[in-house]
Amino acid sequence: MTGLDIEKVLAGSIAEEMEIEPGDRLTAINGHPLRDIIDYNFFSAEEELSLEIVKEDGEVWEVEIERGAEEPLGLIFPAPVPFKCGNSCVFCFVHQLPPGLRSPLYVKDEDYRLSFLYGNYVTLANIGRMEVARIKEQRLSPLYISVHATDASLREKLLGKTGIIPVMEIMEELAASRITMHTQVVLCPGFNDGEALEQTVADLARFHPWVSSLAIVPLGLTRHRQGLPALKPVTRSYAAAFINAWETRAASLADRLGGPFLFLADEFYIKAGIPFPSLDTYGDLPQLENGVGMIPLFLAQAAEVIEQAELLTPCRVTVLTGSSPYRFLASFLKELGRKTGVKLRPVVVRNLLFGASVTVTGLVSGGDIIAALKDKKNLGDAVFIPDVMLKEGEGLFLDDMTVNEIEEGLGTRVVVVEPTPQGIYEAIKEVI
Repeated sequence: MTGLDIEKVLAGSIAEEMEIEPGDRLTAINGHPLRDIIDYNFFSAEEELSLEIVKEDGEVWEVEIERGAEEPLGLIFPAPVPFKCGNSCVFCFVHQLPPGLRSPLYVKDEDYRLSFLYGNYVTLANIGRMEVARIKEQRLSPLYISVHATDASLREKLLGKTGIIPVMEIMEELAASRITMHTQVVLCPGFNDGEALEQTVADLARFHPWVSSLAIVPLGLTRHRQGLPALKPVTRSYAAAFINAWETRAASLADRLGGPFLFLADEFYIKAGIPFPSLDTYGDLPQLENGVGMIPLFLAQAAEVIEQAELLTPCRVTVLTGSSPYRFLASFLKELGRKTGVKLRPVVVRNLLFGASVTVTGLVSGGDIIAALKDKKNLGDAVFIPDVMLKEGEGLFLDDMTVNEIEEGLGTRVVVVEPTPQGIYEAIKEVI
Protein backbone atom coordinates (compact mmCIF):
# COMPACT_ATOMS: atom_id res chain seq x y z
CA MET A 1 0.00 0.00 0.00
CA THR A 2 1.39 3.39 -1.00
CA GLY A 3 1.27 6.46 1.17
CA LEU A 4 2.52 7.69 4.53
CA ASP A 5 0.62 7.73 7.79
CA ILE A 6 0.74 11.18 9.38
CA GLU A 7 1.98 10.88 12.94
CA LYS A 8 1.93 14.53 13.94
CA VAL A 9 0.90 17.92 12.55
CA LEU A 10 2.91 20.87 13.84
CA ALA A 11 0.95 23.65 15.51
CA GLY A 12 0.58 26.77 13.36
CA SER A 13 1.77 24.98 10.23
CA ILE A 14 0.28 25.00 6.74
CA ALA A 15 -0.94 21.44 7.28
CA GLU A 16 -2.85 22.46 10.42
CA GLU A 17 -4.44 25.39 8.58
CA MET A 18 -5.60 22.94 5.88
CA GLU A 19 -7.18 20.76 8.62
CA ILE A 20 -4.87 17.83 8.00
CA GLU A 21 -4.79 15.69 11.13
CA PRO A 22 -2.72 12.95 12.77
CA GLY A 23 -4.08 9.60 11.57
CA ASP A 24 -4.66 10.88 8.03
CA ARG A 25 -2.70 9.24 5.23
CA LEU A 26 -0.81 11.18 2.55
CA THR A 27 -0.93 9.02 -0.58
CA ALA A 28 0.31 11.28 -3.40
CA ILE A 29 1.88 14.66 -4.16
CA ASN A 30 1.25 16.30 -7.52
CA GLY A 31 0.02 12.96 -8.82
CA HIS A 32 3.11 11.03 -7.67
CA PRO A 33 2.28 8.06 -5.40
CA LEU A 34 4.43 8.05 -2.25
CA ARG A 35 6.40 4.97 -1.27
CA ASP A 36 8.29 6.44 1.69
CA ILE A 37 9.67 9.58 3.33
CA ILE A 38 12.24 10.02 0.57
CA ASP A 39 9.47 10.33 -2.03
CA TYR A 40 7.77 12.85 0.25
CA ASN A 41 10.91 14.99 0.54
CA PHE A 42 11.58 14.75 -3.20
CA PHE A 43 8.09 15.54 -4.50
CA SER A 44 7.20 18.13 -1.86
CA ALA A 45 10.02 20.47 -2.87
CA GLU A 46 7.75 22.50 -5.19
CA GLU A 47 6.01 25.69 -4.05
CA GLU A 48 2.68 24.63 -5.56
CA LEU A 49 1.46 21.29 -4.27
CA SER A 50 -1.58 19.09 -4.70
CA LEU A 51 -1.85 16.61 -1.83
CA GLU A 52 -4.02 13.52 -1.88
CA ILE A 53 -5.12 12.85 1.71
CA VAL A 54 -7.11 9.83 2.87
CA LYS A 55 -8.97 10.64 6.09
CA GLU A 56 -9.41 8.03 8.82
CA ASP A 57 -13.03 7.45 7.71
CA GLY A 58 -11.86 6.73 4.14
CA GLU A 59 -12.83 10.08 2.65
CA VAL A 60 -10.33 11.32 0.05
CA TRP A 61 -9.32 14.99 0.05
CA GLU A 62 -7.50 16.92 -2.65
CA VAL A 63 -5.61 19.69 -0.85
CA GLU A 64 -4.12 22.51 -2.93
CA ILE A 65 -1.26 24.44 -1.35
CA GLU A 66 0.79 27.46 -2.39
CA ARG A 67 3.66 28.33 -0.08
CA GLY A 68 6.85 30.32 0.11
CA ALA A 69 10.17 28.82 -0.86
CA GLU A 70 11.33 26.26 1.74
CA GLU A 71 8.29 26.91 3.97
CA PRO A 72 7.63 23.54 5.68
CA LEU A 73 4.27 21.82 5.48
CA GLY A 74 4.44 20.75 9.12
CA LEU A 75 3.87 17.01 8.64
CA ILE A 76 5.69 14.44 10.79
CA PHE A 77 5.80 10.76 9.77
CA PRO A 78 6.97 7.61 11.59
CA ALA A 79 10.49 6.40 10.93
CA PRO A 80 10.59 4.07 7.91
CA VAL A 81 10.54 0.33 8.54
CA PRO A 82 13.95 -0.86 7.31
CA PHE A 83 14.37 -3.44 4.58
CA LYS A 84 15.74 -6.75 5.89
CA CYS A 85 19.24 -7.89 5.01
CA GLY A 86 19.53 -10.96 2.78
CA ASN A 87 23.27 -11.43 3.36
CA SER A 88 25.00 -13.99 5.56
CA CYS A 89 28.28 -12.16 6.10
CA VAL A 90 31.02 -14.31 7.62
CA PHE A 91 31.75 -11.54 10.16
CA CYS A 92 28.14 -10.46 10.84
CA PHE A 93 27.87 -9.15 14.40
CA VAL A 94 24.15 -9.93 14.64
CA HIS A 95 24.90 -13.62 14.13
CA GLN A 96 27.19 -13.42 17.17
CA LEU A 97 24.63 -12.04 19.63
CA PRO A 98 23.71 -14.01 22.73
CA PRO A 99 20.07 -14.92 23.41
CA GLY A 100 17.88 -12.81 25.67
CA LEU A 101 18.47 -9.34 24.21
CA ARG A 102 15.84 -6.94 22.85
CA SER A 103 14.22 -8.48 19.76
CA PRO A 104 15.05 -5.51 17.45
CA LEU A 105 18.75 -6.21 18.01
CA TYR A 106 18.43 -9.47 16.07
CA VAL A 107 16.99 -7.72 12.99
CA LYS A 108 19.56 -7.12 10.24
CA ASP A 109 18.73 -4.09 8.15
CA GLU A 110 20.10 -3.43 4.68
CA ASP A 111 18.36 -0.31 3.44
CA TYR A 112 19.85 2.18 0.99
CA ARG A 113 17.19 4.70 2.10
CA LEU A 114 18.52 4.64 5.67
CA SER A 115 22.03 5.00 4.32
CA PHE A 116 20.98 8.29 2.74
CA LEU A 117 18.80 9.44 5.66
CA TYR A 118 20.92 8.39 8.64
CA GLY A 119 24.35 7.35 7.39
CA ASN A 120 23.82 3.59 7.89
CA TYR A 121 26.29 1.39 6.03
CA VAL A 122 24.80 -0.92 3.39
CA THR A 123 26.36 -3.41 0.98
CA LEU A 124 24.04 -2.65 -1.98
CA ALA A 125 23.91 -6.43 -2.46
CA ASN A 126 20.14 -6.48 -2.04
CA ILE A 127 19.11 -3.94 -4.66
CA GLY A 128 18.42 -4.13 -8.38
CA ARG A 129 18.48 -1.77 -11.32
CA MET A 130 15.24 -0.05 -10.27
CA GLU A 131 16.76 1.00 -6.95
CA VAL A 132 19.96 2.18 -8.64
CA ALA A 133 17.88 4.27 -11.03
CA ARG A 134 15.98 5.78 -8.10
CA ILE A 135 19.19 6.68 -6.28
CA LYS A 136 20.37 8.56 -9.34
CA GLU A 137 17.02 10.21 -10.13
CA GLN A 138 16.37 11.44 -6.60
CA ARG A 139 20.00 12.34 -5.90
CA LEU A 140 20.31 10.17 -2.79
CA SER A 141 23.73 11.48 -1.85
CA PRO A 142 25.81 10.79 0.15
CA LEU A 143 25.55 7.02 0.56
CA TYR A 144 27.56 4.87 2.96
CA ILE A 145 28.67 1.60 1.37
CA SER A 146 30.21 -1.51 2.91
CA VAL A 147 32.47 -2.72 0.13
CA HIS A 148 34.72 -5.21 1.99
CA ALA A 149 36.31 -6.33 -1.30
CA THR A 150 36.00 -5.19 -4.90
CA ASP A 151 36.86 -8.63 -6.30
CA ALA A 152 33.41 -9.99 -7.13
CA SER A 153 33.95 -13.62 -6.09
CA LEU A 154 35.71 -12.71 -2.85
CA ARG A 155 32.96 -10.25 -2.02
CA GLU A 156 30.27 -12.89 -2.53
CA LYS A 157 32.19 -15.20 -0.20
CA LEU A 158 32.40 -12.48 2.46
CA LEU A 159 28.73 -11.57 2.12
CA GLY A 160 27.53 -15.18 1.93
CA LYS A 161 25.44 -14.39 -1.11
CA THR A 162 25.77 -15.19 -4.81
CA GLY A 163 24.34 -13.69 -7.97
CA ILE A 164 24.61 -10.08 -6.82
CA ILE A 165 25.42 -7.15 -9.07
CA PRO A 166 29.18 -6.49 -8.76
CA VAL A 167 29.62 -3.52 -6.47
CA MET A 168 32.09 -1.87 -8.83
CA GLU A 169 29.42 -1.75 -11.55
CA ILE A 170 27.00 0.01 -9.23
CA MET A 171 29.60 2.41 -7.85
CA GLU A 172 30.87 3.31 -11.33
CA GLU A 173 27.30 4.16 -12.30
CA LEU A 174 26.75 6.22 -9.15
CA ALA A 175 30.06 8.04 -9.58
CA ALA A 176 29.11 8.92 -13.16
CA SER A 177 25.92 10.45 -11.72
CA ARG A 178 27.97 12.38 -9.14
CA ILE A 179 26.63 10.55 -6.12
CA THR A 180 29.02 10.97 -3.18
CA MET A 181 29.95 7.72 -1.47
CA HIS A 182 31.69 6.99 1.83
CA THR A 183 32.97 3.43 1.99
CA GLN A 184 34.29 0.90 4.46
CA VAL A 185 36.11 -2.41 4.55
CA VAL A 186 35.60 -4.68 7.54
CA LEU A 187 39.00 -6.31 7.66
CA CYS A 188 39.07 -10.08 8.18
CA PRO A 189 42.65 -11.37 8.46
CA GLY A 190 43.28 -14.05 5.87
CA PHE A 191 40.19 -13.13 3.84
CA ASN A 192 40.28 -9.60 2.44
CA ASP A 193 43.67 -8.26 3.51
CA GLY A 194 46.97 -8.44 1.63
CA GLU A 195 46.69 -8.28 -2.16
CA ALA A 196 42.88 -8.27 -1.99
CA LEU A 197 42.94 -5.10 0.11
CA GLU A 198 45.49 -3.48 -2.17
CA GLN A 199 43.15 -4.10 -5.10
CA THR A 200 40.13 -2.78 -3.17
CA VAL A 201 41.88 0.44 -2.17
CA ALA A 202 43.18 1.04 -5.69
CA ASP A 203 39.77 0.33 -7.25
CA LEU A 204 37.92 2.71 -4.92
CA ALA A 205 40.53 5.46 -5.24
CA ARG A 206 39.82 5.52 -8.99
CA PHE A 207 36.36 6.88 -8.23
CA HIS A 208 37.60 9.77 -6.11
CA PRO A 209 36.20 12.38 -5.45
CA TRP A 210 32.81 10.65 -5.73
CA VAL A 211 34.13 7.93 -3.47
CA SER A 212 35.02 10.51 -0.88
CA SER A 213 36.49 8.34 1.88
CA LEU A 214 37.43 4.77 2.73
CA ALA A 215 37.68 3.44 6.28
CA ILE A 216 39.29 0.14 7.19
CA VAL A 217 37.86 -1.24 10.43
CA PRO A 218 38.76 -4.51 12.17
CA LEU A 219 36.13 -7.22 12.46
CA GLY A 220 34.44 -7.69 15.82
CA LEU A 221 34.30 -11.16 17.33
CA THR A 222 32.20 -12.16 20.33
CA ARG A 223 32.29 -15.37 22.38
CA HIS A 224 29.02 -16.44 20.74
CA ARG A 225 30.31 -17.76 17.40
CA GLN A 226 29.24 -21.37 17.71
CA GLY A 227 28.54 -22.88 14.30
CA LEU A 228 29.95 -19.87 12.41
CA PRO A 229 32.98 -19.74 10.09
CA ALA A 230 36.33 -19.67 11.87
CA LEU A 231 37.84 -16.18 11.75
CA LYS A 232 41.13 -14.82 13.00
CA PRO A 233 41.05 -11.80 15.33
CA VAL A 234 43.07 -8.65 14.78
CA THR A 235 45.82 -9.09 17.37
CA ARG A 236 48.23 -6.54 18.80
CA SER A 237 51.04 -7.65 16.49
CA TYR A 238 48.75 -7.78 13.44
CA ALA A 239 47.46 -4.27 14.18
CA ALA A 240 51.00 -2.91 14.55
CA ALA A 241 52.12 -4.46 11.27
CA PHE A 242 48.98 -3.25 9.54
CA ILE A 243 49.51 0.35 10.69
CA ASN A 244 53.15 0.17 9.62
CA ALA A 245 52.12 -1.00 6.15
CA TRP A 246 49.11 1.22 5.54
CA GLU A 247 49.72 4.51 7.35
CA THR A 248 52.32 5.58 4.78
CA ARG A 249 50.06 4.45 1.92
CA ALA A 250 47.24 6.56 3.34
CA ALA A 251 49.56 9.57 3.39
CA SER A 252 50.64 8.92 -0.21
CA LEU A 253 47.01 8.66 -1.32
CA ALA A 254 46.21 11.93 0.45
CA ASP A 255 49.03 13.65 -1.45
CA ARG A 256 47.91 12.19 -4.77
CA LEU A 257 44.19 12.85 -4.31
CA GLY A 258 44.53 16.27 -2.74
CA GLY A 259 43.25 15.37 0.72
CA PRO A 260 42.67 12.54 3.21
CA PHE A 261 40.97 9.52 1.66
CA LEU A 262 42.04 6.30 3.39
CA PHE A 263 41.49 6.05 7.15
CA LEU A 264 42.43 3.38 9.68
CA ALA A 265 39.96 2.82 12.51
CA ASP A 266 40.98 3.91 16.00
CA GLU A 267 40.80 0.29 17.14
CA PHE A 268 43.98 -0.55 15.20
CA TYR A 269 45.97 2.04 17.16
CA ILE A 270 44.39 1.03 20.47
CA LYS A 271 45.16 -2.65 19.90
CA ALA A 272 48.70 -1.93 18.74
CA GLY A 273 49.46 0.61 21.48
CA ILE A 274 50.80 2.97 18.81
CA PRO A 275 50.31 6.75 19.08
CA PHE A 276 47.62 8.22 16.87
CA PRO A 277 48.45 10.48 13.93
CA SER A 278 47.63 14.16 14.33
CA LEU A 279 43.99 15.21 14.14
CA ASP A 280 44.51 17.14 10.90
CA THR A 281 45.27 13.88 9.05
CA TYR A 282 41.57 12.98 9.51
CA GLY A 283 40.36 15.93 7.42
CA ASP A 284 36.79 16.87 8.29
CA LEU A 285 36.29 13.53 10.10
CA PRO A 286 34.02 11.94 7.48
CA GLN A 287 34.21 8.54 9.19
CA LEU A 288 33.85 9.68 12.80
CA GLU A 289 30.66 7.68 13.45
CA ASN A 290 32.50 4.63 12.13
CA GLY A 291 35.05 4.81 14.93
CA VAL A 292 37.66 6.70 12.92
CA GLY A 293 39.22 9.76 14.58
CA MET A 294 37.18 9.58 17.79
CA ILE A 295 40.20 9.29 20.09
CA PRO A 296 42.28 12.00 18.33
CA LEU A 297 39.25 14.30 18.53
CA PHE A 298 38.76 13.42 22.21
CA LEU A 299 42.41 14.22 22.95
CA ALA A 300 42.19 17.58 21.19
CA GLN A 301 38.98 18.48 22.99
CA ALA A 302 40.45 17.29 26.30
CA ALA A 303 43.35 19.72 25.98
CA GLU A 304 40.88 22.57 25.45
CA VAL A 305 38.76 21.61 28.47
CA ILE A 306 41.81 21.27 30.73
CA GLU A 307 42.88 24.75 29.63
CA GLN A 308 39.53 26.31 30.62
CA ALA A 309 38.73 24.17 33.69
CA GLU A 310 38.37 25.97 37.04
CA LEU A 311 38.57 24.96 40.69
CA LEU A 312 35.24 23.48 41.81
CA THR A 313 33.58 22.43 45.05
CA PRO A 314 35.15 19.10 46.04
CA CYS A 315 33.19 15.93 45.28
CA ARG A 316 33.80 12.36 44.15
CA VAL A 317 32.64 10.93 40.82
CA THR A 318 33.06 7.50 39.22
CA VAL A 319 33.23 7.55 35.41
CA LEU A 320 32.50 4.35 33.48
CA THR A 321 34.02 3.33 30.16
CA GLY A 322 34.69 0.35 27.95
CA SER A 323 38.20 -1.07 27.71
CA SER A 324 39.22 0.59 24.43
CA PRO A 325 39.19 4.27 25.47
CA TYR A 326 40.17 3.68 29.12
CA ARG A 327 43.74 4.97 29.09
CA PHE A 328 42.78 8.12 27.20
CA LEU A 329 39.84 8.83 29.49
CA ALA A 330 41.93 8.09 32.59
CA SER A 331 44.63 10.54 31.50
CA PHE A 332 42.04 13.26 30.90
CA LEU A 333 40.30 12.65 34.25
CA LYS A 334 43.61 12.82 36.10
CA GLU A 335 44.36 16.24 34.62
CA LEU A 336 40.79 17.44 35.06
CA GLY A 337 40.81 16.37 38.70
CA ARG A 338 44.05 18.27 39.23
CA LYS A 339 42.54 21.46 37.80
CA THR A 340 39.10 21.21 39.46
CA GLY A 341 39.89 19.59 42.81
CA VAL A 342 37.25 16.92 42.08
CA LYS A 343 38.16 13.28 42.71
CA LEU A 344 37.48 11.51 39.40
CA ARG A 345 37.74 7.74 39.27
CA PRO A 346 37.69 5.96 35.89
CA VAL A 347 36.39 2.39 35.95
CA VAL A 348 36.63 -0.10 33.09
CA VAL A 349 33.49 -2.15 32.54
CA ARG A 350 34.57 -5.53 31.21
CA ASN A 351 32.22 -6.99 28.64
CA LEU A 352 30.82 -10.17 30.12
CA LEU A 353 27.86 -10.28 27.74
CA PHE A 354 29.84 -10.51 24.49
CA GLY A 355 33.25 -11.52 25.79
CA ALA A 356 36.58 -9.89 26.55
CA SER A 357 37.41 -9.27 22.88
CA VAL A 358 34.56 -6.72 22.64
CA THR A 359 36.01 -3.58 24.17
CA VAL A 360 33.98 -0.65 22.85
CA THR A 361 31.95 1.43 25.31
CA GLY A 362 28.73 1.31 23.29
CA LEU A 363 28.32 -2.47 23.71
CA VAL A 364 28.41 -2.50 27.52
CA SER A 365 25.26 -3.91 29.15
CA GLY A 366 23.56 -2.99 32.39
CA GLY A 367 24.52 -6.35 33.86
CA ASP A 368 28.16 -5.65 33.00
CA ILE A 369 27.98 -2.38 34.95
CA ILE A 370 26.51 -4.04 38.04
CA ALA A 371 29.20 -6.72 37.89
CA ALA A 372 31.97 -4.13 37.52
CA LEU A 373 30.85 -1.99 40.46
CA LYS A 374 29.19 -4.38 42.91
CA ASP A 375 32.37 -4.90 44.97
CA LYS A 376 33.75 -1.39 44.63
CA LYS A 377 33.47 0.98 47.57
CA ASN A 378 33.27 4.77 47.67
CA LEU A 379 31.61 5.26 44.28
CA GLY A 380 31.22 8.87 45.33
CA ASP A 381 28.50 11.44 44.79
CA ALA A 382 27.60 10.08 41.36
CA VAL A 383 28.38 7.45 38.76
CA PHE A 384 28.67 8.78 35.21
CA ILE A 385 27.41 6.49 32.46
CA PRO A 386 28.18 7.53 28.84
CA ASP A 387 25.02 7.90 26.77
CA VAL A 388 26.37 5.58 24.04
CA MET A 389 25.62 2.64 26.34
CA LEU A 390 21.89 3.38 26.04
CA LYS A 391 19.39 3.08 23.23
CA GLU A 392 18.72 6.62 22.07
CA GLY A 393 15.38 7.97 23.27
CA GLU A 394 14.54 4.91 25.38
CA GLY A 395 17.14 4.82 28.16
CA LEU A 396 17.61 1.05 27.88
CA PHE A 397 20.82 -0.94 27.92
CA LEU A 398 21.36 -3.86 25.54
CA ASP A 399 19.98 -6.28 28.13
CA ASP A 400 16.88 -4.11 28.71
CA MET A 401 18.04 -2.83 32.08
CA THR A 402 17.13 0.79 32.84
CA VAL A 403 19.15 3.57 34.42
CA ASN A 404 16.83 3.46 37.43
CA GLU A 405 17.58 -0.23 37.90
CA ILE A 406 21.31 0.49 37.80
CA GLU A 407 20.84 3.28 40.33
CA GLU A 408 18.84 1.02 42.65
CA GLY A 409 21.34 -1.80 42.27
CA LEU A 410 24.30 0.43 43.14
CA GLY A 411 22.58 2.61 45.72
CA THR A 412 24.28 5.62 44.18
CA ARG A 413 23.15 8.48 41.99
CA VAL A 414 23.63 7.66 38.30
CA VAL A 415 24.05 10.41 35.71
CA VAL A 416 23.96 9.82 31.95
CA VAL A 417 26.56 12.04 30.29
CA GLU A 418 27.77 12.93 26.83
CA PRO A 419 31.13 11.08 26.61
CA THR A 420 33.12 14.09 25.47
CA PRO A 421 35.56 16.13 27.59
CA GLN A 422 33.17 19.08 27.63
CA GLY A 423 30.20 16.83 28.41
CA ILE A 424 32.00 15.28 31.39
CA TYR A 425 33.17 18.67 32.68
CA GLU A 426 29.66 20.16 32.47
CA ALA A 427 28.17 17.09 34.19
CA ILE A 428 30.61 17.49 37.08
CA LYS A 429 29.51 21.08 37.60
CA GLU A 430 25.88 19.96 37.74
CA VAL A 431 26.60 17.28 40.34
CA ILE A 432 28.07 19.78 42.78
